[in-house]
Amino acid sequence: MLSVIRGGRVVDPTASRDAVGDVWIEDGRVVEPAGREPDRVIDASGCVVMAGGVEVHSHIAGGNVITSRLLLPDLYVSEASPEGHPFAHAGGAAGWIGSTYARMGYTTAVEPAMPPTHALATQLELADIPLLDRGALTVMGNDDQLLQLLRERQGGNAVRDLVALSVATSRGLGVKCINAGGASAFKDGALRLSLDDEIPVYGLSTRQIMGSLLDAVEEIGVPHPLHVHCNNLGLPGADDSFVETLDAAEGRRIHFAHAQFYAYGATEGGGFRSAAERIAQAIADNPNATLDIGQVVFGQTVTVSLDILRQFAGRKGAKPKKWVLNAGDAEGGGVVPFLYRPRGPTSSLQWAIGLEIMLLSTDPERTILTTDHPNGGPFTQYPRIIHLLMDKSERDREIATLPGIVGERSGLPGLEREYTLSEIAQLTRSGPAKLLGLADRGHLRPGACADVAVYRDDTNRTAMFTAAKLVLKDGVPIVEDGEVVEWRAGRTLSLSVESDPAMAKRADTYLTDRFGAGLDSFTVPDAAFDADADTFEAVPCRA
Repeated sequence: MLSVIRGGRVVDPTASRDAVGDVWIEDGRVVEPAGREPDRVIDASGCVVMAGGVEVHSHIAGGNVITSRLLLPDLYVSEASPEGHPFAHAGGAAGWIGSTYARMGYTTAVEPAMPPTHALATQLELADIPLLDRGALTVMGNDDQLLQLLRERQGGNAVRDLVALSVATSRGLGVKCINAGGASAFKDGALRLSLDDEIPVYGLSTRQIMGSLLDAVEEIGVPHPLHVHCNNLGLPGADDSFVETLDAAEGRRIHFAHAQFYAYGATEGGGFRSAAERIAQAIADNPNATLDIGQVVFGQTVTVSLDILRQFAGRKGAKPKKWVLNAGDAEGGGVVPFLYRPRGPTSSLQWAIGLEIMLLSTDPERTILTTDHPNGGPFTQYPRIIHLLMDKSERDREIATLPGIVGERSGLPGLEREYTLSEIAQLTRSGPAKLLGLADRGHLRPGACADVAVYRDDTNRTAMFTAAKLVLKDGVPIVEDGEVVEWRAGRTLSLSVESDPAMAKRADTYLTDRFGAGLDSFTVPDAAFDADADTFEAVPCRA
């Protein structure tokens, strides 16, 4: 079927396009304007037309997410899926995730923390999410087999082969490194870890572990840079850890997760002030680096992380007073509920810092909007965040309700910048798609997936981006006037990477000795998924 979205303001920064025009679609792809009559005309007059949104960092599947539902069922009461649709499952969370993202105009979402030992359960959960294409990042950096290779000085080729094998067997889209070595150090009593501190048992440092993974990702040709969660998240002086980690990359591609939580400069009294300017300048000076924000929003949430060292420290601030920590194999993990206090001084400063980083960014395409869902707050707050970025007067009204610390310890009140729609598209579409290596997403040029979001142009940007007028997934309408009209399955994006048979044999022996089960038990097989669903889509490596 040949369709045309006609008469809307088409915003596609990858094509320097921001003007009223048409978007032509055929067989699930954007095509050149056709020389024949379309089978379907979609009137987009008075609307803004963008590519479907791409989420690069949102905790939507996996063990910690499941534990959070068990620990805090009251937070998930409203997440029940519409009754009767074919994707409903226990708790309804998958249906809620897919439909809520889709209503906002998002069509792709990535889970950023999938340990290889938990890959099958995570992938099964992801496959339950309707409407969206999705993927997951394979977590390495604390697993014993990798650290053994490094301790024994097995060399870069062995590390590369193990990383490639782990991505292949878990069907990951990239590689994540979380406080490298921190889980092991925690088990030996460490409560804080710096880049060059020695990790007991292995005699390694975070710098060495992360450096080996940076090299492996480059050699394998993983499109997404190594996705790094630094040491000392959320502590005063964490900006030093951020900058030291960036320097340690030595020009290699690197992506920083939830950077807002590192933009905390230490003060003499033991508190913190905004280091947003330092973080933004560091990214501007290093074209090899990108970041996502981890914007804080006010209200109750739950923090989920494989950074067990930081989650253990954060348990004292749990609200309500209950938490779960798992110091098991590799990363372990922690689930700690948290309340970002409306109008509270600390929460208000955190809120300001995330916005400040984005408003100081010289390149929105390397500055990705996230809330680190649910750690900084739910992804449902993206429309409100976009509104604050685009409207200085709206920001000022919000700031006026907050404690004076926002003006005393951040530069947010003095920032006049207002994001344009094209910059919002970079922040939420072209930037994350480019970052993930998804060449056919995040734009509306010919050849792109026909993932399209159409919004009524409204000065109330919160309302505009909360409920899209129309969302197409592969050219099929899935949302109309903010409501799901077509429940359909998406695809799971996984990297097409070859693994070395010798490393597979070696890993099989290691896993059998450690767990009593070999590599097959930790591999994500096609047989676990509906044979007719065409669940996985391969993403090629870089040349």
